[in-house]
Amino acid sequence: MNDVWELVHAERAALIDDLARIDDEQWDEPSLCEGWTVHDVAAHLVDSAYTTRIGFVIALIRAGFDFDRQNTNGIERWRGDSPRETLERLRHAASRRSTPPAPLDSRLVEEIVHGEDIRRPLGIRRIYPLQAIVRSIHLQARTPVSFGGAKELMARVRISASDADLSIGSGPDVRGTALSLLLVICGRQVALDALDGPGVDALVRSS
Repeated sequence: MNDVWELVHAERAALIDDLARIDDEQWDEPSLCEGWTVHDVAAHLVDSAYTTRIGFVIALIRAGFDFDRQNTNGIERWRGDSPRETLERLRHAASRRSTPPAPLDSRLVEEIVHGEDIRRPLGIRRIYPLQAIVRSIHLQARTPVSFGGAKELMARVRISASDADLSIGSGPDVRGTALSLLLVICGRQVALDALDGPGVDALVRSS
């Protein structure tokens, strides 16, 4: 499992480098997460990095078993008074190996998808390790929607990556880069235009 943490830590370091290059106004830009700014997503990633299995349960109880409230509480806790303060908190958290009660590969999903939630609105491009994207897709494909995955969607379409040996699901085909496929099955409709195939309509209807 050490290779997972190496990939996670590399993604955290890359995002920290990108965030260090933007100005304070860009931190206030809307991210791909509805209702969250770039600053909010960065704070959420700090919260995620510090979350332990026990800590997750305690935070969920305090939030009245409301996942959205739990996320909001985490952002409020770790969002600094300035972007630089939040960035410093992200730096301190970057090497951590704690995780909520979820498969370890969920840490890859978190870093890649939220990385794009931040980068795409800012026009920043990153070439992610293909291994990390493929592992993330496999996890999402076997995880039920109720737990943030796309298992039910894979029963309606078959996704095939144009840049990786990956084909998952049943139904009409959807083709595109592995990153575009990952973003769409994680609910980021901004990547739909990068996909093609007869199954795209099914993805649009499910959005």
